[in-house]
Amino acid sequence: MKRSTLTDISKQTGYSISTISRALNGKSKDYRISQEAVEKIIKVAENLKFRSDFHAQNLCRPNTRTIGLLVPHIENPFFAEIAKTIIHEAQKNGYIIIVIDTMDKVEIEKRALESLLVRNVDGIIIVPTTDDPLFLEKISLKIPVVLADRYFEQTPLPYISTDNYQGAYTATNLLLNAKHHRILCIQGNRNSITNKERIHGFMDAMHISGHESEAMIRGNDFSARNGYIETKLALKDIRPTAIFTLSSTILLGTLKALNEYKLNIPKDISVVSFDNNSYMDYLSPSITSIAQPVEQMGIRAFNMIIKMISGKKIIHPDILLPPSIVKRDSIRTI
Repeated sequence: MKRSTLTDISKQTGYSISTISRALNGKSKDYRISQEAVEKIIKVAENLKFRSDFHAQNLCRPNTRTIGLLVPHIENPFFAEIAKTIIHEAQKNGYIIIVIDTMDKVEIEKRALESLLVRNVDGIIIVPTTDDPLFLEKISLKIPVVLADRYFEQTPLPYISTDNYQGAYTATNLLLNAKHHRILCIQGNRNSITNKERIHGFMDAMHISGHESEAMIRGNDFSARNGYIETKLALKDIRPTAIFTLSSTILLGTLKALNEYKLNIPKDISVVSFDNNSYMDYLSPSITSIAQPVEQMGIRAFNMIIKMISGKKIIHPDILLPPSIVKRDSIRTI
């Protein structure tokens, strides 16, 4: 198959080769190229799969052996584990990782990305905060970009994540098989793909079992505070027999609320959580969870960005890793 060229883009857009080159190299402001023109050029370049050619041209850039890593809330054990794994892999391969906490805010993420470009990093691994891939797609025309954990449904950007749908579906069936029908699901950021897929899995399991009407979904943040508030509010209404928290941070808030209500797990209420942390073995009782392959995710994300930096083709750019069940003592059969 013939590889696309700047001439091909010129034919479809009507812009000169020099204008196209400047737009793709991020120099539109220097040459007063309109935003409308830039977006049209980028769209045609993506349709023609010109991105790989652009990266091949970028191989002549000085290699700084530096990679940017953007994560939301580094204090979250899940993101901290991803960062730790990527840093360790980078050290073994002679790379430096610049870690930036975006605090799950789009404006911080955008400024951080622009800063990394100024620093001439060789590539970027990011857990995106935004739900719009356009800005990241533009950056990917300049340097390689890999998405980790969160991703976009319609985008050419490569990603590696967990099969969140399957994990939530499995967790919900654990509770349903234990005869729990009145299940409270406390969710995180509603706009993130990870949350959407977990809710999808939860609701499908409830629907197939015939107990969709008894499903309760509350919350809007992957935080302990959200878990605490939503658990307390739910306990004032029709009390659920089981709670499914969509992250280990949400779980911590839920446990605090249940303790204040003096409810025993699993005698009074059963609990299962998405995400697995070593401290769950030390809780009383220990909490059943859906474990994400965090270390594998970090290693694969690093290997993927290194291949892209070296100009190699990514054979499987969209990867969903299977989660696993860690059964402990927090579910009682009714």
